Amino acid sequence: MKKLIAGVILFSILGSCGNKKNNIDPFASITQEVDSIRHQADSIPEDKLPEEPQPIQADESFDDFIYNFASDEVLQRQRVKFPLPYYNGEKKLEIDEHHWMHDNLFTKQHYYTLLFDKEEDMDLVGDTSLTSVQVEWIFVKTRMMKRYYFERIKGAWILEAINRRPIEPNDNENFVEFFGRFATDSLFQSQRVNDPLAFVTSDPDDDFSILETSLDLNQWFAFKPELPSERLSNINYGQRNDDNSTMKILALKGIGNGFSNILYFHRKAGEWKLYKFEDTSI
Repeated sequence: MKKLIAGVILFSILGSCGNKKNNIDPFASITQEVDSIRHQADSIPEDKLPEEPQPIQADESFDDFIYNFASDEVLQRQRVKFPLPYYNGEKKLEIDEHHWMHDNLFTKQHYYTLLFDKEEDMDLVGDTSLTSVQVEWIFVKTRMMKRYYFERIKGAWILEAINRRPIEPNDNENFVEFFGRFATDSLFQSQRVNDPLAFVTSDPDDDFSILETSLDLNQWFAFKPELPSERLSNINYGQRNDDNSTMKILALKGIGNGFSNILYFHRKAGEWKLYKFEDTSI
């Protein structure tokens, strides 16, 4: 992530929420359709295909590309496949280039969020071998998700579709619903934080050392970051975000400011609780 902080940066939670009853990804059909469109395009003779975008250095890492895509209006238009399929629930629309509005994604925010079910999946960030990535907005109050489908085609990342639909209901305490309340209700928050809370931070006397200690509840409220309450962003590099998971990791990553906080939650006896807080901001 130092690459992001140093220059070209990734952008400012939450993974795809499935239906517990039948474990079906509500976005599965659009994913299949995007794959089908790609297959059809591959079968068209090259002399009939439109001119394809040429890869740039930022294409090597999706993190670098998405920051450029969101902040550069000219590049963005070059990397959207028009007419762009836009799925609003079950309704399919198409956006032509003339009606496309520049999308800043999360680059206007001070930080963006990422969501994981396990720590190992955090290693997917920065993977240069990826060929398919989805960028997601999770709207906490309306319980809607907006997903952008990106494919790397001949070395260049292309936006191929957008899908917006409700988050499927779940019998468990839904993490998005829980976090919306956790971020805005201090009394509820105090009930859902382990006391003591495991705390990991940089050693103020040694930039290369990490301190592992704990915080009491009052110290948590003194050290805690500002929490997003309206919407969460997420970049799905391939990690699984399962409603039935008993662990959620919410990473808050600064855009050009060295901010880095990670919140670790687990679900016990049906309730989500914060059990570990990591602040390695520089």
